[in-house]
Amino acid sequence: MERLKLVGHVIAKHSNEISYSGVGIGFEKLDRGVFDPNKAYDKVAAIGVKWARLQTGWARCEKEKGVYDFSWLDELVENFISRGITPWFSLSYGNPLYTARAVPLIGAVGCIPIGSEEEMEAWKNYVFAIVTHFKGRVTHYEVWNEPDIKSFWRHNVEDPAQDPGPDAAEYAAFCIETAKMIRMADPDANIMALAISRIQGLDYINTAFANGILEHIDTVSFHSYSSDDNVRPGRIRDLKNLCAAYGKELPIAQGETGCQSRSDGRGALKGMAWTPQKQLKHLLRNMIIDFSEDVIFSSYFTTVDMSEAAHGVVGDKSSLYDFGYFGVLGADFDENGFATGEYTPKPSYYALQTLASVFSEGIKPCELPIVRKKLPSKRVAGEDCADLSVMTYGFKKPNGAVALAYWNAVQLLSESYEGTISFAAYTLDEPIRIIDMSNGNVYEIPDSMKEPLPGGGVLLKNIPITDIPMLITFGNFCDITEE
Repeated sequence: MERLKLVGHVIAKHSNEISYSGVGIGFEKLDRGVFDPNKAYDKVAAIGVKWARLQTGWARCEKEKGVYDFSWLDELVENFISRGITPWFSLSYGNPLYTARAVPLIGAVGCIPIGSEEEMEAWKNYVFAIVTHFKGRVTHYEVWNEPDIKSFWRHNVEDPAQDPGPDAAEYAAFCIETAKMIRMADPDANIMALAISRIQGLDYINTAFANGILEHIDTVSFHSYSSDDNVRPGRIRDLKNLCAAYGKELPIAQGETGCQSRSDGRGALKGMAWTPQKQLKHLLRNMIIDFSEDVIFSSYFTTVDMSEAAHGVVGDKSSLYDFGYFGVLGADFDENGFATGEYTPKPSYYALQTLASVFSEGIKPCELPIVRKKLPSKRVAGEDCADLSVMTYGFKKPNGAVALAYWNAVQLLSESYEGTISFAAYTLDEPIRIIDMSNGNVYEIPDSMKEPLPGGGVLLKNIPITDIPMLITFGNFCDITEE
């Protein structure tokens, strides 16, 4: 970036200062009490996110049959609303009061209440109670969490080895019954399904659709964990196309995505060579792709490093030592597996903060009259980047300003990239600037790197490109401080 002129910085906006965006973050696992939310509220609001995903934890809400305690969720919801953030609920997990297999599991993770009529009736009563309680404060409800994974779709069998595992038709029936209770309690609620972890291949999704789920929901949600973001756009489009084939062009929400910031973490993508810098790249690249596909929101997993707590056993605190490092805030851990310390921002925190400010106030994907060029480039002792892995996505704001996001999508775990690229841009407004999405720095392109085009437009010559997204903005795309 040394050939560019630093002219300012994207103003990091508090969530209360942003009227709307689709940028969200996860605030999960408090049903198992693995971190202190009070140390995170203000740091999350300072990012500027507008959505926060909460897992409701039936086992924590109903500890005596028919008696509900939503006070812990009330505190979470009120803290987010007061900071300008919309909380939304993942309705998930079982209850040892009704399901024998749930008794030894912390949070009754994955224990589906479908083994008996009593279980299902208790679940429906709980759903009706929680939606009634939060009507007017919570509008979006995701039915269950990743039912396509065996760990999160556990049947009430004596021997877990005999568990048949995920069943899309079974999930569809469960979701339909749950949706009916949500609709009864709050006719205006937005009901979300499928919350699946894998959108590659459509067999599970198609089976759920074929069993009538689309008639009872408002939004299709997906979760996604992959080290290869090149496949993400096609998978989202496949999901949209399948919805359309069933005559339902429903909105799509991305409810959970992320990666670790170190290689020794547990949970999704474990054992891979993650670093804080690779986490930053993964966050920006995947969430920008989501917005290019016009998702209603994209939720990053997660706020703070914490125990994965997916296989925790009651009375065995060592089972909570399965620490995941997905957070944009780093933490230490005590002897109980609880996240301690100051919850310190990682590089990914500041990248998400930049994204939240830039991708706010009605940003929409669009096609732009910008053409990639390959010019001689002294900077690399050769020519501009000609790689087919270069990704470009256009966006527009209601005020008419537009931006082109671009990066070289080399493999996140094994490659990095730095080079130059050139673009011819037509009929677009001044000022033309470049935003480094990793830190919010805003640059002006010097005249030596610009050339007027015949008939109008400008050739941007040998501007920097890396494997981290940057934005070329045309017009007043976002608020910046002046250097």
